[in-house]
Amino acid sequence: MFKTAALALLTFAAVALAPAPAIAQKSQPQAVAKAGAATKTGHMAIDGVDYYYEIHGKGEPLLLLHGGLGSIDMFGPALAKLAETREVIAVDLQGHGRTALGERPFKLESMGDDMAALVAKLGRKQVDVLGYSMGGGVAFRMAAQHPQSVRRLAMVSTPFSDDGFYPGIRAQQNQVGAAMAPMMEQTPMYQTYAAVAPNKGEFPRLLDTVGNYMKQHYDWSADVAKLTMPTMLVYGDGDMFRPEHEIKFYQLLGGGLQDAGWQRETLSKNRLAILPDVTHYDIFAAPRLIPTVLPFLDGKSDAKSWAEQTEKR
Repeated sequence: MFKTAALALLTFAAVALAPAPAIAQKSQPQAVAKAGAATKTGHMAIDGVDYYYEIHGKGEPLLLLHGGLGSIDMFGPALAKLAETREVIAVDLQGHGRTALGERPFKLESMGDDMAALVAKLGRKQVDVLGYSMGGGVAFRMAAQHPQSVRRLAMVSTPFSDDGFYPGIRAQQNQVGAAMAPMMEQTPMYQTYAAVAPNKGEFPRLLDTVGNYMKQHYDWSADVAKLTMPTMLVYGDGDMFRPEHEIKFYQLLGGGLQDAGWQRETLSKNRLAILPDVTHYDIFAAPRLIPTVLPFLDGKSDAKSWAEQTEKR
C-alpha cells in the first residue's frame, strides 16, 4: 500500500528521487549551493499567499517554476546554467519550499494569476517562462490567462488534461494523502521540505492538498488556443504521459499538422522535443534539458534550410 502510494507522489514530485546528500545541510540544501548565491531573495504577498522568490543572474528575465512537492532547490545546476545568461526569477509555489500553504484553495489557475502579478510587482513587463510538471501547469495557466505577460513559454513534462497520464499513474495518484506522512519522515522528499518550510508540521496537510488536487478531472484543450506566444513542449521518452497525448498537445498548438516545407516555410513557431533516455523523475536535472530549451527561449536557431547549407560549398 505505502509503496504504491509513494510511487504516486513520485509522479507529482521528481524531487523525491534526489540523493540523500542533497539535504545534508538543513539550512540550505546542497542543490542551492550548486546554483550559486541569489542576487536577491524575498517574500511577496499575493492574494493570500506569501510567495518566496529568488533572483539569480543578469539578462532577459526568465520565470522558473518547480514541480509538485519540490521547490526552487530541485533545479540546482540547471538554475546555475540559466543564470549565466539570464535573470532567473525562481519561485516556491503555494505550500512548497519556503512558501506557506495558507488557507486559500490550491488551484493552478490561481497560481497562474499570482505569477503574472509577481513578475509585474518586480517591475518586469514581460518574461519568458520555464515550468516543470506542476510548475508547467502553472506556466500554462499564467500564459493562457495573462498572455501579455509571457514572451516565450516552455513546459517540461506537462499535460493539457489528466487524460494524458497512463491509467496506472492515475490510480496511484488517488492514494495520496496525509496518512502517508509518518512513513515518509526518512525520505528525501520530506527532509528537503522540512529543511526550509515555514512550518514542517504542515506536511500532512500539504499531502492532503496535493492528493485532493490530483484526484480532480481537468481538460484545458480549449485553452491551448490562448497560448499565442511561441511555445515549446519537452518530454522524456520514458515520461509518465502517453506519447499520443504529447503529440496531441503539439497538434493543438498548431505543430505536427503538415510538412514544414523545402524552405521551412510552413514550419510552426512552436516546438516539440522528446529527450532520449529520460523519465519524468529525472528530466528536470537532465544535462540535455537546458541546451534544448535555452535557444528556443532566447529566440535563436542554428537550423538552416537545405539551400542555405549548400550555398557556400
